[in-house]
Amino acid sequence: MSERSRNGRILHADTRLVHEGILRSEFGETSEALFLTQGHVYASAEECEARFTGDSPGFLYARFSNPTVSMFEQRIASFEGAEAARATATGMAAVTAALMGLLQAGDHIVSARALFGSCRYVVAELLPRFGVASTLVDGTNLDAWREAVRPETKVFFLESPANPTLEVIDIQAVAQIAREVGAKLVVDNVFSTPVWQKPLELGADCVVYSATKHIDGQGRCLGGVVLGSEEFILTHIHTLLRQTGPSMSPFNAWVLLKSLETLPLRVERQTRTAAELADALAGHSRIRRLTYPGRADHPQADIIARQMKGGSTLIALEIEGGKAGAFRFLNALNLVRISNNLGDAKSLITHPATTTHQRFTPGERAEMGVREGLVRLSVGLEHPGDLIDDLVQALDRV
Repeated sequence: MSERSRNGRILHADTRLVHEGILRSEFGETSEALFLTQGHVYASAEECEARFTGDSPGFLYARFSNPTVSMFEQRIASFEGAEAARATATGMAAVTAALMGLLQAGDHIVSARALFGSCRYVVAELLPRFGVASTLVDGTNLDAWREAVRPETKVFFLESPANPTLEVIDIQAVAQIAREVGAKLVVDNVFSTPVWQKPLELGADCVVYSATKHIDGQGRCLGGVVLGSEEFILTHIHTLLRQTGPSMSPFNAWVLLKSLETLPLRVERQTRTAAELADALAGHSRIRRLTYPGRADHPQADIIARQMKGGSTLIALEIEGGKAGAFRFLNALNLVRISNNLGDAKSLITHPATTTHQRFTPGERAEMGVREGLVRLSVGLEHPGDLIDDLVQALDRV
């Protein structure tokens, strides 16, 4: 299946999420086949040699490639608008591979400081262990990106919207700065999803996802994906993944393939509900600050209007009373569940200061905007009225 239908017309993105990349076996199955195998056999030693040299196309070993994983890669690449994709075992494997594939000892990376805890660890602690210097900046300040650049700067990295503060960065402007200094821009697009934001169209060189989140979206499996041009993937990602082994399992790829079929339906519904919840909760006396990318009072509302087609399934709430107030709020919830995951069919809530960002010092958390009263709400598929009732009654107990 290609992006064109049999009459030559370009297929809409939602249609490609159902049909793109299907490799049917001789049995003509309707659902995508699950090729649960580590390796493959060859008709002759000559054919095996040709596979390994690349002279003959085909599959070799599940650490290198797999038919089910390949279907997932082709489908998500088509929806993202990327020429190529490589799947990984987890979202953090995708982030780490994207950065390490671009960097070597003596290089320098500039990153927005508002990051998921594990992403900040890779940038600020792991990479420097291998001789890669890093600088963290206020991602919303374009001058800060420019001032951080060194002659050895090779990569810019950012999340937008950021985890968990929902800070939004002007991707197109940062991409322009990266081009001017000869650096590659890597964007973690998890909180927006490919439904609402296309970083490659805004000038990014690479997009990464934790497929664990909205792409699966039902709390079942781990996965990640790195997307970019064919040249980018072959030059920086392909060999690294083959030789180091953070490969996605065929079973997880199969689950994610089926999830992609409903991705727009779920994300659009969750986003509508999140917007309704944000409006209903705004102004509540127990909320010090509410941040949602779909509201006019978001600090970067003008950028959101330019680069995002919709809001988000996430809401950031700063509860009165700091950690104690946030804990009272979380413990009073009946429908919304406490969990460190997000992008799920079930509404989930997290206290970042004691979970995803607990390993950082209070000063580092304050720098990232992760205050003691901050909670991150991931909106699911429940009825908006039920969620509002649950959230309001819990707030009233704070």
